[in-house]
Amino acid sequence: MTMGTVQGAGVVVTGAGGGIGAALARRFAAGGARVVVNDLDLARIEPLAKEIGGFAVAGDASGIVDAAREALDGTVDVYCANAGLASPGDVFADEEVWAAAWDVNVMAHVRAARALLPDWLERGSGRFVTTASAAGLLTMIGAAPYSVTKHGAVAFAEWLSLTYRHRGIKVHAICPQGVRTDMLTAAGSAGELVLGPGAVEPDAVADALFEAMDADRFLVLPHPEVAHYYQARAADPDRWMRGMNRLQQKWEASEA
Repeated sequence: MTMGTVQGAGVVVTGAGGGIGAALARRFAAGGARVVVNDLDLARIEPLAKEIGGFAVAGDASGIVDAAREALDGTVDVYCANAGLASPGDVFADEEVWAAAWDVNVMAHVRAARALLPDWLERGSGRFVTTASAAGLLTMIGAAPYSVTKHGAVAFAEWLSLTYRHRGIKVHAICPQGVRTDMLTAAGSAGELVLGPGAVEPDAVADALFEAMDADRFLVLPHPEVAHYYQARAADPDRWMRGMNRLQQKWEASEA
C-alpha cells in the first residue's frame, strides 16, 4: 500500500490533534484515502478534518473503532494507533502515571485490535500501524513509564504480525527518535539532550511509514541509525548499558 494504492481506503488515525498523527492523516488523505482523525478534544481535530476532507471522531482512542467504522461507511482498512503519553519519571513515579502510560501506550492498541480483527480476518486484509518509539527498541533515560510501555507497544505489534500475517494482516511499528512535536517538549531536558540534536519533522515520519508499507517492512525507522543501535544492544547488552549509563550520568550532571 503506497501513495498510489491508498485511494479509497478507510483510514483511522488516533492522536491526530497535532504532530505525527496530523502528518499521517494529511499523507493518507493526499493519497486519496478517506480519513477519520481522532483526539480527546474535538476542537483539536475539527480544523484538520475540514482541511483534508475527512471525519472528526472525538473520544478515548480505546473505544472509537465502531464510530470510525460508521463514519467510513462500514470499513476500516488501516488503523494508526498513534495516541500516546510521554510519561517521564523514574521507578518512583506515581502508580497513576504508570497505569495511564500502560492504558494509553499498550492497552488502547489491544482494545482496537480486538474490535478490528474479526472483520479483517473474515475478509483477509487489514493494516495496523503502531506509533511506538526508538525507546521501545532501546530505552530512554529519565522516562521509565514511557520506555517500559513503548517496549510493550512494540511487543504487541510484533505479536500481531507473527500471529496474523499469513491471514492478510499487515503490521508496522513506527520507532523514531526525536520528532519535533509537543511530546519532545514534554520530555524535558533528557529529551533535549538525547533526542533534540537529531530531531526530525513529523512529515519525515509519514514518509518513512509509506516507504515501509511499500517494502512490506515491519519496522519503520525515520532515524535509520536506530537499526545499528538495536543490533549493538542485542550483540553486547552490557557494553550498550554502560554507554547508556554514561549518558545518564551526563544528564544528572547537567541537572545538578
